[in-house]
Amino acid sequence: MGKNICENLHPQSMCPAFGGLRVLTRIDGARVCLVADQGCLYGLTFVSHFYAARKSISAPELMNVQISGGSMIDDVRAAIEEIASDPSVTFIAVVTTCVAETAGLAEELLPRHAGHAAVQLIRLPAFQIKTHPEAKDVAVAALLERFGEFSGQQKKKTLLVVGEIFPVDAMTIGSVLQRIGVESVITLPAGDLDDYRQAGLAGACAVLHPFYERTASLLEEKGMKIVSGNPIGAGASAEWIGRVGEALDLDPALVSQVAEEEKQKAKAAIEQFSGLSGKVIIAGYEGNELPVVRLLLEAGLDVPYASTSISRTSLGEEDHQLLSMLGTEIRYRKFLEEDMDAVLRYQPDLVIGTTSLDSFAKEQGIVAVYYTNNMSSRPVFFAAGAATVLSMIAGLLGRKELFRKMKAYFDESPS
Repeated sequence: MGKNICENLHPQSMCPAFGGLRVLTRIDGARVCLVADQGCLYGLTFVSHFYAARKSISAPELMNVQISGGSMIDDVRAAIEEIASDPSVTFIAVVTTCVAETAGLAEELLPRHAGHAAVQLIRLPAFQIKTHPEAKDVAVAALLERFGEFSGQQKKKTLLVVGEIFPVDAMTIGSVLQRIGVESVITLPAGDLDDYRQAGLAGACAVLHPFYERTASLLEEKGMKIVSGNPIGAGASAEWIGRVGEALDLDPALVSQVAEEEKQKAKAAIEQFSGLSGKVIIAGYEGNELPVVRLLLEAGLDVPYASTSISRTSLGEEDHQLLSMLGTEIRYRKFLEEDMDAVLRYQPDLVIGTTSLDSFAKEQGIVAVYYTNNMSSRPVFFAAGAATVLSMIAGLLGRKELFRKMKAYFDESPS
């Protein structure tokens, strides 16, 4: 019991609100009004500048006197009016975090519009939303609910794609979809509110990341068909193309032809690394880890353990079942201590994990790199993605003896 208490006393991931801010601050004409305490404002301003869109966050001055004195709602309204005085602002996202007094901010006491800007409250408290990927889902779903045009006049050959993807992947997806008869693609999260408006008119939605549960549920309630999975690896690429074709009622013969072509391309890309071998642990907090594991297993690598910060979801159940059948131990809502234990138990050749886990692995003489910077910032879909990922893995595995020699050297050196 003591171990469990200790585990829960330190954070396992960054503030969940960061994920929502990544979505909101990247929208053209948007300004975030953060209703939280000074500590939240400092930390979230830093990560938003560093990771998101280099945009400042606005906030009312909420010290103890305002929070406890009853003037908070007036201060928030005044902050909204000040933000709206800037004619370039067309959308004001009022974001609350898990500060007890601000988390319960009454939505009905806020304006729906101010100046030329629409105003929307988005709650991102850590006691309800456990990770920053899931906060992205909350933000996207809130934007769709407010701005989405669900008129019933769907554009039958338009596909909505939900998931943060590398720009090259977006072009590859668009190219493949065009070949099967898809006329247009809308991708969320997006930098333009018009994309959220148009998203409601799409004929179907492909959800690439399994944590977008609220978004998928909202779209399904509106009558939109949901396509799960993603085109990572040979078999999954063909299946995904087939599912999209079926959801949009496209020409089955053409869809099958393109699916088979992409399957063969991906197989050829993977076969370039047929001599690749090694034991790899994947342990990220982005929520897109399991499809990457699937690709590594398809390439013949041993992945005995994989972990992610998100919960087990219905959108990711297919990957869960497949990886479990192939022998990968999977941990959801993972703790750093669980990942460290897995490194000791499995003694991998390579760890692709969080920064804390990477440091621990390197101390053991194991090659380790940061998952977010090395996996979430490169193409992963279709043949091009497979080649890119496996090329990186091959290069890293080629350094394992060097790391072991370095550890041996320092172990033998006099203190």
